[in-house]
Amino acid sequence: MSIRTCALKSAAFKALKDAYDNREAAAAKWRAAGGKVLGELGCDVPDELVLAAGMMPVHIYADPARELTETNKYLEFAFEPVVRAQFEKLVDGTYANQIDYLAISNSTDVVIRIFLYLREIHRVEPDKAVPPVCFIDWLFTRHRLHQTRDEFVIELFKKQLEEWIGRPITDEQIRQAGAVCNENRQALRAMAELRHGAEVRINGSEALVIIGAGLFMDKAEHTALVKQVTEDAKSWPAIDAPRVFYTGANQEDTALYDKIEAAGLVVVGEDTDWGDRYYDRDYNPDYPVIRGIVDRYLLREYSAKKAVVADRVAALDRETAAAGAQGVIFYTNQYDEVATWDMPRQRKSLESRGLKHITFGQMLWPVNRNEGLDEKLAAFAEEMKGGAQ
Repeated sequence: MSIRTCALKSAAFKALKDAYDNREAAAAKWRAAGGKVLGELGCDVPDELVLAAGMMPVHIYADPARELTETNKYLEFAFEPVVRAQFEKLVDGTYANQIDYLAISNSTDVVIRIFLYLREIHRVEPDKAVPPVCFIDWLFTRHRLHQTRDEFVIELFKKQLEEWIGRPITDEQIRQAGAVCNENRQALRAMAELRHGAEVRINGSEALVIIGAGLFMDKAEHTALVKQVTEDAKSWPAIDAPRVFYTGANQEDTALYDKIEAAGLVVVGEDTDWGDRYYDRDYNPDYPVIRGIVDRYLLREYSAKKAVVADRVAALDRETAAAGAQGVIFYTNQYDEVATWDMPRQRKSLESRGLKHITFGQMLWPVNRNEGLDEKLAAFAEEMKGGAQ
């Protein structure tokens, strides 16, 4: 199934796919015009502040074809493979030529360790081509004391941005940026209704392209394209296939979803930061500007890496119900054990609700290295078809 002909006939979708496939193009154009680009590692760097600073935010991503020559000098092999590949581009000079600054949020423990390694490289090898880096030390527990501390942390990030751009960032600029981000999220939610509704018009691979393009291009331009492709997709053929929800490792390309959907399933939602979670919860313009940012990032749906098990069980129940999923695919990469802590209780809850599930653990990266994956997905699809309502 993957990317269908009907999607490729849409000019808006083709523009989004071009941005998704050619991830440096928009940032290079922005820098050529004199703009600054901020790379984001971790899923909790506030785009509202980055846009208010006049910068373009782009996500750091891995290149599966690249040799990890520099990474092998610094990182243990027990780091998650995607993170090792991201690190390679940060230390081999690639990103030094593509971004001006780097912000890292403590979205996962492994990302925290990447910051510590980069900080030490800056200290002992100051001539190495590594972008200037700052760290956003969120607290993710949802109590008033921690919210107050997070407001202090985001103020520090704002001051770092102001130092980098050489001017103050005003409250009005933050509110305007918040409105831009909210419009983008609302457009993506409207698109997602064509995945979650009674009839599925947009499959998982197409959704990953539509959502993911926004990680590498101007927000307002992305919003306009999302709105247009949503209109186009209303006339796309409905997809008649068992509906599955995906949870686990972030998917930075469509390779796994292509396999899932080629097996005869359709991915109607996910709780990952390159999917549905990216546009969960708006910035609240009625709050003081920093509190509005903290509210948005602290209180959106739970991440697999920053929540207790009970919260993750409840979140998966909510999200699968909202997506109309009939089954769940759990998938984690080699050396990425944290998400697996939630899975036994999540599976038990799914079974109590009559949802089928399959688990793929300790998977190799990139996806095409996993022998037998296609066959296991095909068998699960047959099981789903036998039990689909």
